[in-house]
Formats: sequence, structure tokens, C-alpha cells
Amino acid sequence: MAIQLFVPTFDVEACIEEIRECLEKGWTGLGFKTVQFEEAWKKYTGFSNAHFLNSATVGLNLAFEILKEQYDWSEGDEVITTPLTFVSSNHAILLSGLKPVFADIDAYLCLDPVDIEKKITPKSKAVLFVGFGGNTGQYERVVELCVKNGLKLIVDAAHMSGTRLNGKIPGDEADVLVYSFQAVKNLPTADSGMICFKNTDFDTIVRRKTWLGINKDTYARFANENATYKWKYDVEYVGYKYHGNSIMAAIGLAQMPHLDIDNAYRRQIAEWYTKGFEEYSEKIKIVPIPKGCEPSRHLFQIIVEDRDGLMAYLNKNEIYPGVHYTDNTQYRMYAYANGTCTKAAYVSDHVISLPMHLRLSYDDVQYVIKTILEYVCNNG
Repeated sequence: MAIQLFVPTFDVEACIEEIRECLEKGWTGLGFKTVQFEEAWKKYTGFSNAHFLNSATVGLNLAFEILKEQYDWSEGDEVITTPLTFVSSNHAILLSGLKPVFADIDAYLCLDPVDIEKKITPKSKAVLFVGFGGNTGQYERVVELCVKNGLKLIVDAAHMSGTRLNGKIPGDEADVLVYSFQAVKNLPTADSGMICFKNTDFDTIVRRKTWLGINKDTYARFANENATYKWKYDVEYVGYKYHGNSIMAAIGLAQMPHLDIDNAYRRQIAEWYTKGFEEYSEKIKIVPIPKGCEPSRHLFQIIVEDRDGLMAYLNKNEIYPGVHYTDNTQYRMYAYANGTCTKAAYVSDHVISLPMHLRLSYDDVQYVIKTILEYVCNNG
């Protein structure tokens, strides 16, 4: 049987029961389960605010839009970011009228604080930190740099559901975090996300912006039995239809009790890979995990010289890994920065994400290891 990069696993019966409740109550949209999921996420993370969205991508878009408005940033002001991420991260900066300024990556494939500091200018307003693969990188140093230089910190936590740093969920220090619950993420739904602002006033704003700028959502208006004029509301912003729905929230609620257990198994898979490659460090470099980080292990990545040849060989043997990610400066809208981040450019051409999901057995992992070693040891 073919070994895929990602195969989501759902608690089917629990999902059906949560969804059944939505259908029986006749409430499948905003409210009810979305409220429950937000409260569950706040309890899990310890954050004060959490708003459920239809994707993490819209969360990033709104994060930059709201920060820009609230702090009076100008068109063309700069956000220091990584070139090694999914394009939605950096598109969000451009869409808000800001300029991505690319800093290079460190050994953990996260932003390098040394290069961040080099890229700070009078126009710098924020740093976008991507928790790559669920890794925290040098997050604490990035926080220190932001505080020292008066920069806002946005965390793209798409891969970080369940990640801990020194025993706690990281993010209290950030101005906003955005999580992804897309289909193959560690906490999977069909697609959805969560935005967590530090500032409660911004949480209020994002709730209105995700419901077309309306200041009272339908659930809030009808949940209060004593309210009169339930049909009446004001429109405070030109907003969007970006909020999540109760069906997706129901799946998220069913999956939440499994998150830490699932992540523990992902870390076990990572240990199997690590042990299998430990004697071949000259040919296969494993992306490390920093001290104090208990990662979600959304990804397990290796760096090899002949990445494309190895990919083809794995495919021939019915193993289908992935690549995370192409250096964004290779895309036309970011080409102005091409050549400025040499470490990211190298990794982009040599990194492979190995199969990492809950349906992998020990034997599956050993087969992947054996097949990789066959190619690497016989091809220079």
C-alpha cells in the first residue's frame, strides 16, 4: 500500500455526534458550536481571546488589516518575514498594503533573530514569525527583539496546534496568533482556523469584520430571550463573510480531546526516523528541535543533496513525501528579494518532508527509512 505524506484521522463517531446536535437543533452556522469551540480553545491555550474562522488564511489577512488600522501604519510600511513558508503568510502582508522584508532562516527553519535585527529599518512595524512544522525555533529571542524595537509580533501558528515551549503553549507574548485546522493539520476539520488577539478590543473588531461589519451576530441576537428588536443591528465596518460555522466547529470539538495524544504519537514517529538516520548525518541532515520545545510535529524534515532524485526514487517505491516550502522570493511578486536569503534558498532546493500521520506503523516508517538509505548511500 502506498505511503502518503498526510492522511487525516478523525474520531468519526464523536464527529457525527457533535454534528448531529447541530442538525437536530437546526443551527449549523455561526454560533452555538463555534462559541463552544472558542471557549474550549481558550481553556486549552490559556489565551484570553479566540475567534473561530473559516480558514487560517483569512485570519492572517485580518491580523494585518486590523493592526495596520489600529496602529496607523502607512502603505509600504515593512513587516519582517520568512521566505520559507506557504504563500498565504506573505500574501497577507501584501494584501494589507504592507511590504514583506525577508530575513533568513536558522537551523530550525524559523526566522533567524540575527538576520531580523539586520533588516530592521525606521519603516519596520512588525515581525511575522512562522512556527515551521510546529517548531518554536528561537521564538523567545524574536520576542525580545520585538520588545526592544517596538515591533508588533504576529505568529503564524498554522503548524503549532499543541506545540509547547518550556511546558506551556507559546503565544502570550504575541500581539496575535493564527492557527489552522485545515484538513491535514494536527487538529483537522474540513477547513477552518482560529485567530487569537492579545488585545480584547481587537477581538471585538475581528468578530465584526468577519460578519460583514455587523455589530451583533445572529446567534447573539437570538440567544438572549429577553432582547427586543432582535432584527436590529448596526454595520460598523465594511467587512467580510469570514467567520466559521458550527459544523466545522463540531468536528474541531470532537478532535480536541485527541490532540495531545496524537501529537505524542507524531513525536514517536519522529524518534523512529531520527534513530534510523543517526548514523548517516553526513548524507542526511535532520532539521533539529530547539531545547525546551515540545513540537506538534506537523512535519518531519530532512535535508539531502539530491532532493529531486530521492523524491523520484521514493515515488517509484510508492512513498509520497512533500516539500515545505519553495523559497517565496522565487515567486514573481516577491522577486525583488531574490538572493537575499541564501540559507532559505538552499533549504528550498534540498528539503523533504517525510510521511507524518497517525496511520503510519513502525514498519511503515522503517520502510521509508530503508528506501531513503538505499538511494542516498548508492548515489553519492
